[in-house]
Amino acid sequence: MSWTPDSIPDQSGRLVVVTGANSGIGYVTARELARRGAHVVLACRSRERGTDAVERLRAEVPGSRVELRVLDLADLGSVRGFAEDWGYGRLDLLVNNAGVAMVPFSRTADGFESQFGINHLGTFALTGLLLPHLLAADDPRVVTVSSEGQRFARFDMTNLNAERRYRTAFAYVQSKRANLYFATELQRRADAAGLRLRSMAVAPGLTRSNVLTGGAHRDRGRVYGLLTRLLLRTAFRPTPEGAKTSLYASTVPDLPGGSYVVPDGPLQLRGEPVLRDRERALRDSSTAHGLWVLSERLTGVRYALPAAPPSRE
Repeated sequence: MSWTPDSIPDQSGRLVVVTGANSGIGYVTARELARRGAHVVLACRSRERGTDAVERLRAEVPGSRVELRVLDLADLGSVRGFAEDWGYGRLDLLVNNAGVAMVPFSRTADGFESQFGINHLGTFALTGLLLPHLLAADDPRVVTVSSEGQRFARFDMTNLNAERRYRTAFAYVQSKRANLYFATELQRRADAAGLRLRSMAVAPGLTRSNVLTGGAHRDRGRVYGLLTRLLLRTAFRPTPEGAKTSLYASTVPDLPGGSYVVPDGPLQLRGEPVLRDRERALRDSSTAHGLWVLSERLTGVRYALPAAPPSRE
């Protein structure tokens, strides 16, 4: 049977952050959590687009408790400011949804290759800085959006930041593999510390959003825009379908920490949410440990969590 947002239990009293919530999967995730009673903070890079999203969400879900806060994962100063200004004593759920995909080469404000810097390092820093608030919650969760494309990554620890050649697709799937390594290593460290934090990763499948048309893609010309929008309409499924894995990981009560939720169809491109445990990356704790150490050094954000003994299967 299909799992739908109607399956989501009551979320009243839950305080949630969804990054990149002004459009696409992030917006649907924020809307459906708010519809079920959660207080949702939409963390968006653009104040204007974020304001529009909040107004749209309030119109779709009258009486919803939502607010906008500005967050730019391409700028560690913005990430630190977001965490410092949090103001609430706790955070029940952090959905690390924001990211970029297949963009031309550029560097973040801190000098990182943009896909690695935004998709992984920004997410890593944000989660670490919000960790004290997460640990103040009774049942905290972190959900990190990876991609079915991570299965094709050749993870190169010596070229994570485009130190050598930059290839757009290679950098993208590598950053999404980094998301998966991060989510699983966070769970290992939480377990080693005896914490009740649950960290999940998800892959949405092929989903219509502006990740291939917005942001840096706006300058790629009219032909690129027309062809990409045609591809999205014909080959990609509606956005609410892609948000299912994020919502499933965020709300299913008995879901174990360390879960990887993907669509159950061929190549994880479409289908209903299901747990997948056959990804080699889920067990490659040696690479995940190395990435964690590197990420702490690059971002300056150190987690007060012990490291589990690394091993490679």
